Amino acid sequence: MLPRFSVVTRCLSLAAVFAAGPAAALEFPLPPPGQDVVGQVSVIKAKYEDTFADLGEANDLGYLEMIAANPGVDAWLPGAGTEIVLPTRFILPPGPREGIVINLPEYRMYYYPKGQNVVYTYPIGIGREGWGSPVVQTKITGKIPNPTWTPPASIKAEHAADGDPLPNVVPAGPDNPLGPFKFTLATPGYLIHGSNKKFGIGMRTSHGCFRMYNFNVLELSKMVPVGTPVRIIDEPYKFGVSEGKVYLEAHTPLDLKGDPSNVDKHTAVINALLNRKDMSSSMQMNWDAVRDVVAAEDGMPVEIAVPQGGAVISSAPAALAPQQ
Repeated sequence: MLPRFSVVTRCLSLAAVFAAGPAAALEFPLPPPGQDVVGQVSVIKAKYEDTFADLGEANDLGYLEMIAANPGVDAWLPGAGTEIVLPTRFILPPGPREGIVINLPEYRMYYYPKGQNVVYTYPIGIGREGWGSPVVQTKITGKIPNPTWTPPASIKAEHAADGDPLPNVVPAGPDNPLGPFKFTLATPGYLIHGSNKKFGIGMRTSHGCFRMYNFNVLELSKMVPVGTPVRIIDEPYKFGVSEGKVYLEAHTPLDLKGDPSNVDKHTAVINALLNRKDMSSSMQMNWDAVRDVVAAEDGMPVEIAVPQGGAVISSAPAALAPQQ
């Protein structure tokens, strides 16, 4: 008989934390080889004036992350004393732990400084529908403080059509949409930069570039050298191992937003699991937990399997079986 796990077991720690201005980046020691989970989820008590945008900025989280982790809570008026979940536990993205890794469905960047056993992670804004951010392997080619902005013709045309014409050049300053710093990428037309609209962090609001809180991009500017590799991925479902147990973290797939069907999502989860050769045959899976995590898409790692105790790993039910 398979072990049962509680999907609501999230390692929550109750913390009497209140929004008190921007926090430093979320920084975690890298787990040992073969381990993938960092951080802990926390719960805070909201003050009467708090909003998810304020709490996200104060705790290095994006707006949609806050929404997903707190279903049913009013994002603009949570209410004094309301317990708010801070989803600050993460499964590290698959692939090499080097340079910058951006996971689009997660609205989050990870930075692994060379020669240091730590990872920094930041919320980001990405390209909105019609202006999608690319999935590509690239690198940092330039670092420019106080950038000016020369709007491309396509964006100028869009603004003109909306009755909001743009100048040929926007000078550096508080009205510049690039914020106080920009990184150029080897992929033409795309940047990592600050923003004069913090509400867009953690959402699909840009024309394809990657927006950061200004205090985060300034911090990153001091650490990231030119030439740093940048890997941009599209992984809504991340699997990870911690202390011998398997965890799943689910985010809403960018191409399935608004789709009520879960069939394709389940197939994607199974295929992602099968790609993890290190955990495909030595774990007892709780498929009920997998279903619940996929349905919730709350962005928090949930235990879905433990080392099997002599039993053969169960096969996935038909609704979760990979399609050929």
